[in-house]
Amino acid sequence: MTSPLEIRVRAGGGTRDYPVLLGPGLRHEIAALAARVAPSVRYWAVVSDETVAPLHAEGVATGLAQAGRRGDLVTFPPGEAEKTRDRWAAVTDTLLARGLGRDAGIVAVGGGVVGDLAGFVAATYMRGIPVLQIPTSLLAMIDASVGGKTAVDTPAGKNLVGAFHPPAAVVVDPEVIGTLPEVERRWGLAEAVKHGAILDEGYGEDTAVAARALLDGEPGAILQVVRRSVELKARVVSEDERETGLREILNFGHTVGHALEHASDFRIAHGAGVAMGMVWEASLGERMGVTEAGTAATIAGWLHALGLPTQPEPVDPVAFAAGLGVDKKARDGTPRVVLLARCGQVAPAPDGGWAHRVPSELVEALAPWPLG
Repeated sequence: MTSPLEIRVRAGGGTRDYPVLLGPGLRHEIAALAARVAPSVRYWAVVSDETVAPLHAEGVATGLAQAGRRGDLVTFPPGEAEKTRDRWAAVTDTLLARGLGRDAGIVAVGGGVVGDLAGFVAATYMRGIPVLQIPTSLLAMIDASVGGKTAVDTPAGKNLVGAFHPPAAVVVDPEVIGTLPEVERRWGLAEAVKHGAILDEGYGEDTAVAARALLDGEPGAILQVVRRSVELKARVVSEDERETGLREILNFGHTVGHALEHASDFRIAHGAGVAMGMVWEASLGERMGVTEAGTAATIAGWLHALGLPTQPEPVDPVAFAAGLGVDKKARDGTPRVVLLARCGQVAPAPDGGWAHRVPSELVEALAPWPLG
C-alpha cells in the first residue's frame, strides 16, 4: 500500500480521533484502508451520485466486494436539490431493504452533497454506523469532508437538519480532480481563500499566486493546497468539535453565501456564494469599524485571481432576507456574521463568541439591490 500523508483530527474528546489520508492513487486502496480504520465493519454500502458513480464509486464498490466486504452501491441524482429529508429517507430505506445491520458502514464517494447526505444517513442508521469519506470535488477535499458535520437542507434554508458524526477516516486522492471541469475546481478554491482569510494571510496570497496550476488541476499543486487547508481546519475543529466556540469562525462568508444560494434556488453554486459572501461580510466589518480598511479589497483580489465572483448576483430579495434570519447563527431573526479584524485574523464578538450582531439596515445599505 502507498504510504499516505496523514493528518489527525481530534473528535469525541480524543476517543474518536480520525485520520485525513492524502496521496495519489488512494482510491484504489480503499478496501485495505477501510479494514485499517474500521475493522469491525463487515459490509460497506457505497453511496454516490449518478455522475460520480461510474467515474469512481463503482470501482470502490468492486474493490470492497473483492475483499469480501460486499460493497453495495446506492446512487441518487446529482445536485444540491437532492440533499433533502426525502432523499435521506430513500437511501435509508434502501439500506434497510438490503438487510444491512449494525455491522455495516457507509463509504461516501462524491462532493459535498454526497458527503453531507451519506454522513447524515450514517449518523442516524441503526443509531449510528461508521462512515468513510472519499471526497471527489476540490471543495469537499478542502473543507466539507473534514469536521464531522452532516446535514440535509430544508425549504427554510441550508443544512438546518443534521448531526455531528465524525468519519472513520477521510481519504483524499488528488488524482480525481483531473476528472472535474475547471469551474468545479474554481468553486472549491473559495474555501481555501476562506481559510487564508480567517487563519493565514500568507496562505491566501499563496493560493492566488498558484491559481493557474490549481485551476489546471496539477496534482502537486492540488495536494499542497488541500494539505494546508486540512491542517488549518483540523486545528480548529479539534479544539471545538461541535461549534460551541472557535469553530464558528469557519462560517466566515457563509451567512451571506448560504442566503444567496437559497434565494437563487441553488442556481448560485456554494463556492460562488461563499466567495461573494466573504467580500460582503468583510465590507460589513469595515462599515462597522471592526475590520481593517482594505481587507475586503485584498480578499476580492485573491478571488479575482482564481476567477471567482466578488459582487453578489441579483436574487429574490425577500428570500435572501429570510435566509439571513434563519441562518444557524441568527438570534431572534437578527443576522449574526463572522467578521475579520484583518486578513488572517477573526475579530471576537462583544459577547465573547465569534459572530457579531449586524444591524439589518446595514445589510440593506450594502445590498446591490433593494431588500424591502
